[in-house]
Amino acid sequence: MGEAAQKILQQALALPEDDRVTLATELLASLEGEPDTGWDDVWLAELERRSRAAEERGTPAPEWSEVRARILARLGAR
Repeated sequence: MGEAAQKILQQALALPEDDRVTLATELLASLEGEPDTGWDDVWLAELERRSRAAEERGTPAPEWSEVRARILARLGAR
């Protein structure tokens, strides 16, 4: 990463979380090509499948903070 990009990264990391999410979304969107016309339908079907599976298990979903902590712990263990 060049010096200019490093400077931008440091500035971006100092932004509030909502702004960082928006910025990351826009950056990722700039790398993608034309939208996949069938993607929305496939993704919605997958979300519905996962939702049904969670309901069938009957156990409450963990809190986001708990899930995030587990993800970060796994990433830190690498």
